[in-house]
This record gives sequence, C-alpha cells and structure tokens, in this order.
Amino acid sequence: MNRRSFLGTGALAGLAVAAPITAATSARAAAPDSPTWPTPRGDEEPALEPGLAIVDPHHHLWDKRPGAPNFMFPDVLADLGSSGHNITQTVFIECGSMYRAAGPRDMRFVGEVEFVNGVAAQSASGNYGPMRVASGIVGRTDFTTGDAVKPVLEALIHAGDGRLKGTRYNAFFTDIPLMGMDHAPLVTPKGLLADTKFRQGAASLSAYGLSMDTGCFHPQLMDMAAFISAVPNVTMVLNHVGGPLIIGRYGTDMKATFADWKRGMTEVAKRPNVVVKLGGLGQDWNYPIGHVGPATTSVALAEKWKPWIETTIELFGVQRCMFESNFPVDKTTASYGTIWNTFKRITAGASADEKAALYGGVARKAYRLPTA
Repeated sequence: MNRRSFLGTGALAGLAVAAPITAATSARAAAPDSPTWPTPRGDEEPALEPGLAIVDPHHHLWDKRPGAPNFMFPDVLADLGSSGHNITQTVFIECGSMYRAAGPRDMRFVGEVEFVNGVAAQSASGNYGPMRVASGIVGRTDFTTGDAVKPVLEALIHAGDGRLKGTRYNAFFTDIPLMGMDHAPLVTPKGLLADTKFRQGAASLSAYGLSMDTGCFHPQLMDMAAFISAVPNVTMVLNHVGGPLIIGRYGTDMKATFADWKRGMTEVAKRPNVVVKLGGLGQDWNYPIGHVGPATTSVALAEKWKPWIETTIELFGVQRCMFESNFPVDKTTASYGTIWNTFKRITAGASADEKAALYGGVARKAYRLPTA
C-alpha cells in the first residue's frame, strides 16, 4: 500500500500560521475552573463522508473532577451520537476517574475500570443506539512498582470482564511551567522512561496480552524510542502524534520545533511494536496549532494539523496510525463533528483501504476489538 498516495506537496504550509505563545495565555489556563464546557467555536458542520465507519480509540469519562466539567455517558451520546459521523465503537482511556476511596493505593485504580465497564454495559444493551461506547477499556497501573503491577493488572482484567485491552502511563516531562492542565498527574519525573523498574513493570503487560498507551513531549521522543525497544513484546500506543510542545522556547521557531519533532518520530517509527494516534492537537501545550480563533472550522484546523498528521502517516504507514478524538479534552478547540471533518479533509485523497485502516482497522487490531 502506498503510504504517500494521499500526502500533499505543501506539508510545511501550515507551520507559517503558528505563533509563539505561553501556556498562561491558553483558554483552559484562563478559566480552569469553568463548570461547563465552552460553546463550540464556529458553526456545527455537516459530517463529511457520513458513511465512513469510525472507531474512536481515545475518549474519557469523568464526573466530579475538580476544575473540569462533567463528561459522562449522556454527554458522549450527545457529542458522538449527534455528530453525523458513523462512530461504531469507542475506546475509553484512563483519566483518573472514579478511583476507589479506600484500599491499597494501586488497587484503587481498579475503581475506574469498574465504573467504565458499567457504562459499556449500558451501551452494549442496544437501548442507546448502535454505537458501542467503551467497547475497549484502557485502565491505569503504576509501572514504577516493577513486578508489583501484576496483581493490579489481574484485578483490572477481572473488573473489565473482557473489555480491558491495556493500561496507560504517560511519561510527560518538561521544565516549562504548564497551566490549566486537566490530567493529574501530568508531568512525571525526569528520566522515567529509562528507569529499570518502570521498564520491568511495562514488560509485564505482555504476559497478559495487554497493550500500553503512553505519551511524552517531543523533546523526549528519542528516550521514548529507547523505551519502546526495551519492551519489544508489548504493543505500544503512542498518543497525540508524539506530543508536539509548542510553548515557551519551543514556540519561538516553529520550523525548528517541527524538525526536532520529526527527527524523534522518525526514530520511534523504526520500532515495529508501536502504533500512533493521530489527534490530541487541541492541548494547551500545542496551542498555536490547536486553536484558530473564534470561527474555528475544519478547513482552518486542517491547514494547521496537516503537516503533523501527514508526516506521521508518512513515517509510520497507514497500518500503524489511527485517528482519535481526545474528547472531551479537545472540546475546547472545536466540536466533535468539526474535529472528524478536519481529519477527513486531510485524508480526502486517501484510498478506501487507507481510510478503512486509519479510521477503524488499526484501532480494532491494536485493541483487539470486536469486528461487529
């Protein structure tokens, strides 16, 4: 399959519109305690290619989360189900939601999977339409405990009742202050990816047939490549196109930042056991490319996201890339429908087989999801 068959010739064009910015000027940093989600920027767009089957492999669910509006099953139905896009299945990704209030620290993570499995059961009843929410679940465990993760993994598997597909542990580190971040803990200790116990804990996943979601900022991509090599028997899922960090000193020269990011992604792509998610570009740390002002449209977003997404597909190939919504985090950027229209504009020239992989096939394979 020709991985470049739909790649445009102006891959760097979108870089020209970005400008230096600090985290303090971002939308979420300005109002981190807003009790409701902001009104989506721009008008809601009719869905492009509404028949294209989509597996959304990255969304969250939470309630009573300090500083963040709720995003529960009814909100998922409202955003995903009414978008006009053909969302067939979703994968829930851990977000510190509904941990148990008591018990051993690491076993408290199991509460999140118990909670989400209940939502998945609601969806699987068919009473809410054909979309299957949380068909796959990615929970959390603390890999820094080494082999001690094993009983936690077993408890998570039991709680997932067949739906647990993996766990996530991010490795974000930067010395640049980050404000308005929703995920806690977001920034991890420096050198985590090289830590012996961390690698030992991650390697434990292979015995259970589980994958590992993880993320980092782009200056860490070389370390991420070494970490992925150290756990060759685990399917690694790199989130958010490798975490372009475009604030502080990294926002002063976009072309240099893009070149550094591409260099790191090129190295990561050499590891055959890694797949990558295309999305998550509405984060505070990539604000210049994630937000285009009060009249956000898929046309405007596609211009900014195209260089990062097309380059990632070129490096990894369509059989190792999957589009993600990153909802509700990216809800501050645009509506659910607009985000998927953005992706569809970028892949307008792709073949039917390429679209089938990018929008569902890779996610189903990586997370071992039901085909129906």
